[in-house]
Amino acid sequence: MSSRVRVVVAKPGLDGHDRGAKVVARALRDAGMEVIYTGLHQTPEQIVETAIQEDADAIGLSVLSGAHMTLFRRVLELLDEREARDIVVFGGGIIPQTDLAELERIGVAKIFTPGATTASIVEWVRENVAQPVG
Repeated sequence: MSSRVRVVVAKPGLDGHDRGAKVVARALRDAGMEVIYTGLHQTPEQIVETAIQEDADAIGLSVLSGAHMTLFRRVLELLDEREARDIVVFGGGIIPQTDLAELERIGVAKIFTPGATTASIVEWVRENVAQPVG
């Protein structure tokens, strides 16, 4: 028997708009995943700590503030430091096409840009986040 995929959905930095993150969190939950929503204004350190303590399989970051390169990079660095790179990092928000290749290069598994459907996000998580055996 396998346990449910556990996803931490987080809003790093000073961005105060969380409607999209809440919609994604609800869609993942409705699809049978266990979702831990951290709320607004989380630091990368808080996000990584939550993911490790909650034994998460993935972290989904929502970034609208323009600080995506710094925030994604810091989360990945902290996962490296904590030897927790088995946690898949994906995200979405207002992220220029020109930054997508660099985010992928540093280890972000997937970026969903505006217009992505919740169904496509759920499908991607199902296909790309290992479901633990429980």
